[in-house]
Amino acid sequence: MSATAPLENKENSEANSKWLDAHYDPVANLNTFSSCIALADLNGDGESKLVVGDLGTGGCNMKLKVYKGTTLMTDNTLLDLPTGLTAFLMDQNEPRTPAVAVASGPFIYVYKNLRPYFKFTLPPLEVNSLELEVWSQAKEDKIDPVTLKEMLEGIRCKAEVPLSVRSLKFLMLEPQEMETFVNLYKNQPLKRQTVITCIGTLKKNMADDDAVSCLVIGTECMELYILDPEAFTVLAKMSLPSAPAFMDVTGQFDVEFRVTVACRNGNIYILRRDSKKPKYCIELSSQPVGLVRVNKNIVVGCTQESLRGYTQKGKKLWTAFLPAPITTMGVMDHKTRGYQAVLVGLANSEVHVYREKNLVNIVKSPDVVTSICFGRYGREDGTLIMTTKGGGLVIKILKRTAVFDEKDSTPGPPMAQSIKLNVPKKTKLYVDQTLRERENAVGMHRAFQMDLYRLRLNAARAYVKVLESSLSPMSSSVSEPLRMNAVVQGLGPSFKLTLNIQNTSACRPAMNLCISFLYDQSLYSMKTAFFKIPMLVPGLNYPIDTFVECLSDKGISDIIKVFVLREGKTAPLLTAHINMPVSEGIVVS
Repeated sequence: MSATAPLENKENSEANSKWLDAHYDPVANLNTFSSCIALADLNGDGESKLVVGDLGTGGCNMKLKVYKGTTLMTDNTLLDLPTGLTAFLMDQNEPRTPAVAVASGPFIYVYKNLRPYFKFTLPPLEVNSLELEVWSQAKEDKIDPVTLKEMLEGIRCKAEVPLSVRSLKFLMLEPQEMETFVNLYKNQPLKRQTVITCIGTLKKNMADDDAVSCLVIGTECMELYILDPEAFTVLAKMSLPSAPAFMDVTGQFDVEFRVTVACRNGNIYILRRDSKKPKYCIELSSQPVGLVRVNKNIVVGCTQESLRGYTQKGKKLWTAFLPAPITTMGVMDHKTRGYQAVLVGLANSEVHVYREKNLVNIVKSPDVVTSICFGRYGREDGTLIMTTKGGGLVIKILKRTAVFDEKDSTPGPPMAQSIKLNVPKKTKLYVDQTLRERENAVGMHRAFQMDLYRLRLNAARAYVKVLESSLSPMSSSVSEPLRMNAVVQGLGPSFKLTLNIQNTSACRPAMNLCISFLYDQSLYSMKTAFFKIPMLVPGLNYPIDTFVECLSDKGISDIIKVFVLREGKTAPLLTAHINMPVSEGIVVS
């Protein structure tokens, strides 16, 4: 029994899962991130390939790998660490095969038909004039390496233009290594080059899937460049307040486009066409670790183990809290079903699928997921591809019968609360009333305060009157806190009157109490109009019953007053008025 139970649980979990386990290679040796992985039909044969920019060991073995199915198709050596990878169409030539652009350092390597095609270099930056002067003196042997280091450190602290990479490397060297470094580089021209931090694509003039796309790159010098897909010239340049880390692009360059950028200062900036600077800014309470777009909304993952949704103008829509830190994010865009969701890889070896703020599915992984991609792989549309921290490759296929239940399972306000109300347009009457309230605000406030004080005065007077006449169902005495309610049962002429008395004190019992009735003796008769009440224990309900006989056959009724008194006292502790019903029976005289 114990041996078959785990097998049965595994079979049940596989049956209830929405994914098919297509492939798992724990020794694929893939070290990459979501920005360096893409799916593209590289040969134009209708079968999509998996393109991976492998980081290798961090300093060597960087490669561009292409997978077909479960096998490695080709791999090309990269000269530097890849920071981003994307597939795009450069021209209208047949066959329509996309090119692969790999961002690495200050360069973009473009591969066409899996062969090197073009190398784009970022425009050089302005060199600090003081730094250039110092290196000129070092070239003419006017200063020694120690003096060179002291002067460069002074320039770094005061100059507005940052130092070049050569100077920064020189400042990191040990004293015995400085002279060799200076002799090696002093005769070479001084350059200051930035590096690429993120890369994306933007449709040129059509929104079709097979339309020509421009490259959009973010750099360390806090700038965005949009490149022409054929000549690789800079079409547009935009500035940012901080270095970009994540980027999402939508629209067409010739029509209208929107660039959403998450920067290292913890803010998200939104840029539009013909804007050199950001149009909207979203200030986050923690650093962003992922940025994706679903329909017209922006979804951001933060270091506080939270997922947040915003509109295109920066208005916050919702927040979902996660059970573990985020390791990677991606978009689940199933075009054949028209279904879009957010894929969130967590440090607990799970991938959560969110549609807005609703958690619709959880995918278990054998290891922590470092990159994630969803799309058409081979000839299967719904393929989920993941790489793990240990270098493994996981491929899952979405079942054709899978249905995601959009239930609001997260704590907090219901999903209906986030739906916008259909507020009608402002009418002329509304505008006139608003202007009147603005002009007569002081007078209206004074009139409101006067009515409020009058209402409070009337309520206080009525309360005092009730206390003085003991007409309330609760005792006003602090020493004897009592509560009483009466129930009349019967159609007449005989009625059963039940009094429920309760001691509301915390721990003090009530003793030596009695009940007296006052009524019109020509209308009613009672066998006993006076009772002694037993000791009332706090918190318990004591019912006291008596019978009332109606003596009139004229169909009239009256009030019977009930008094609760202490023995030897004339002032009642509690008073109640009982409205007797009209007798519907036959009065026997």
